[in-house]
Amino acid sequence: MGGSASPQSGSYDEVESVVRASRALMGIVARSLADALESVTLPQFRALVVLASSGPQPIGVLAAKLGSVPSTFSRFLDRMENAGLVERQPSPGSRREILIALRPKGAAIVQEATEQRRAAMRQVLQGVSKEDLAGIVAAFDTFSRAAGEPAPETLLILGL
Repeated sequence: MGGSASPQSGSYDEVESVVRASRALMGIVARSLADALESVTLPQFRALVVLASSGPQPIGVLAAKLGSVPSTFSRFLDRMENAGLVERQPSPGSRREILIALRPKGAAIVQEATEQRRAAMRQVLQGVSKEDLAGIVAAFDTFSRAAGEPAPETLLILGL
């Protein structure tokens, strides 16, 4: 059964099984974001995730990564800065460039959501036998390779 899959592979039951698993995973993701979304909006969380994963960004670059227009993005950043989530700072490479950096409060929101997601995954996996766990890990590794790495902008829709 090894080798590459043909375009016809994947019966209805197999596809439905994967769809059910994806719903279970999305439920975990949604629950892990619930607390964060009580203190920030999803677009704000998306910006925090970009800054947490990429470090300080020029305003225009950050706006582009989030699919925003720089002219309206400045007001969005004002609100985030006023909330203590991010800060503007001069770029060490250019006096004219301003970088947007994560503040500790913003970093803590991303970290907490990530920790909640990992804890929920850990809890689910603790209820699985060692044999099934090995199969799950192997299946997810195989699925991840087959699906490929999603584009960052795809994950940002969900704040991941």
